[in-house]
Amino acid sequence: MRDAPAIGSGGAGVLSVMSAIAVKVAFDRSIVASFQAATGLHLDIVWQPTTVLMRQIRDGRRADVIVAIDESMDALEGEGIIDPHGRVDIASAVLGVAVPSGAPHPDISTVASFRDALLKAEGVAFSTGGASGIYFSALISRLGIADRITAVTIPAGFTAEKLVTGEAALAVQQISELISVPGVEVVGPFPDEVQSTTNFSAAMFTEAADREGASAFLETLASKSAHAAYEAAGLVSRLTHVSTSR
Repeated sequence: MRDAPAIGSGGAGVLSVMSAIAVKVAFDRSIVASFQAATGLHLDIVWQPTTVLMRQIRDGRRADVIVAIDESMDALEGEGIIDPHGRVDIASAVLGVAVPSGAPHPDISTVASFRDALLKAEGVAFSTGGASGIYFSALISRLGIADRITAVTIPAGFTAEKLVTGEAALAVQQISELISVPGVEVVGPFPDEVQSTTNFSAAMFTEAADREGASAFLETLASKSAHAAYEAAGLVSRLTHVSTSR
């Protein structure tokens, strides 16, 4: 499989992408630049949590390619909104905790110490609109501390930005999103007992304007170099293959 497939006679243009923000670091560090250099196509990417992307799609928004959580992709496939041919597995994301650079790292190795760290923190940042924040909200309820932590919530985006502004002492999100923000340090992943793994895949919209370009981009996302980029960006690479059916 080529790492940088050729586009053929399509020529230069713009390929539109709707993408979950979990893969942003991997895209920004290498995937986008290498694809654009190899193909002459410019990637116009809308970055949002999958929940927001799904609302936009329900409102009629479309692009050439979408990268999102598997469960949402399954729903889109079932409704005929995305093309199952060429759909590729991207990577998996795990949840973690970050602190401002230079700050002490709390012990989060066990559920008990993780719970204690959340209770002691002068502000815990999480997103109310993203999959990580939705899971975390349910988790702190299960742990019996939902009304005892100092919550610093955002509707979407990077929770670690609240560490840089000093509004929070801890930020909770997928590790690949936490490391997107300069000036923070990742403490580590959630304890295994309360961890949540999210799988991401990519596909072409059935209404894609540039099907040739979309196919080339999906091939790039399944390449060995892309897998290396996922791993370097705090994601867990999946053994990607091009699927002809699901």
